[in-house]
Amino acid sequence: MSEAELKAVADAADIIVNGYAFSVSEDCIRVLNLGSPSRAAVLSSTGEVLETSMYDIELSIVNDYFRRNREFLAA
Repeated sequence: MSEAELKAVADAADIIVNGYAFSVSEDCIRVLNLGSPSRAAVLSSTGEVLETSMYDIELSIVNDYFRRNREFLAA
């Protein structure tokens, strides 16, 4: 992913928490690690993991960020 593409994802994100871009997309939340764009996840609106390329510990951290910041997402 090019730097321009990363910037576009970051600009379009609903929130960014510690380098993770959270974007609401229809009935799910897409999460991208901006520091390592090969690692991403798709969460349901309740935080259930639907798809991921993240390691378990990173996914746990992302879920915690999601729970703490859910009110700022229009999901």
